[in-house]
Amino acid sequence: MIVDAHQHFWDPARGDYGWLTPDMPIHRVFGTADLRPLLVQTGVDATILVQAAPTVAETDHMLDIARKAPFVLGVVGWIDLLAPNAGDEVRRRAADPLFLGVRPMLQDIPDPDWVLQSALTPALNTIAAEGLVFDALILSHQLGAITALAERHPQLSIVLDHAAKPPLGDADAMGGWARGIEALAVLPNVTCKVSGLLTELRGGATRDDVVRAVGNLFDLFGPGRLIWGSDWPVLTLAGDYQDWFELAREAVAAKEPSAVRAVMGDNAVRIYRPDKSRLGRHIRA
Repeated sequence: MIVDAHQHFWDPARGDYGWLTPDMPIHRVFGTADLRPLLVQTGVDATILVQAAPTVAETDHMLDIARKAPFVLGVVGWIDLLAPNAGDEVRRRAADPLFLGVRPMLQDIPDPDWVLQSALTPALNTIAAEGLVFDALILSHQLGAITALAERHPQLSIVLDHAAKPPLGDADAMGGWARGIEALAVLPNVTCKVSGLLTELRGGATRDDVVRAVGNLFDLFGPGRLIWGSDWPVLTLAGDYQDWFELAREAVAAKEPSAVRAVMGDNAVRIYRPDKSRLGRHIRA
């Protein structure tokens, strides 16, 4: 089963996508009718839908879409982890078989250590206890905080989105990213998404830099702790869906051909644990 473990839908008219400004080419509605043909063309069976706005309303909107879209295995949503009733809210959400994980938008929070404050401990413990995944959307300078988080909460399943957005093309900055990733990868409760890399190309960086980054991630996390995702439609700012799918698959195959199936689908199913009833309702059904 091939799974795109990181894609989005949005409608700017909803008004809670603060980062999505009218000058951006992706400032328009993206829905299931836009993605479905790309999945069919590429041979992707199913997806995991990830929040793109830090609101409860957007999470509910994503869940409504997932209930109507057979190819969506589930949703990684947003919860106010500092709310007094955060633990109860996590438990309530976890009772929905389509709710697979929680993602605070850490990259937008100025304090890189925000996630380490003690006030979050009850919510984080409940996320772990309920078997949900914690998606870490961070920039490379926040890697130390996620390493500390993973050490502090060894039962918490952490998925690192977009490999912490490596600064491809900036040799000095890439050194810091590589050191941070190496320290994080030794922790067994952390999985890394091979996603969002094309949009991180800068300066004179090329697709070869992307391939090298994937190879580095493979060496550190191994075939069992890497997950492929498209980051569509953000992906469209830098490339098309099938091109990124093939580039990522070939980069993994170059390291270990037998690992392609795991990275391109099996690991996502194992780590996000979608309801088994969804596994037979994918795009080809």
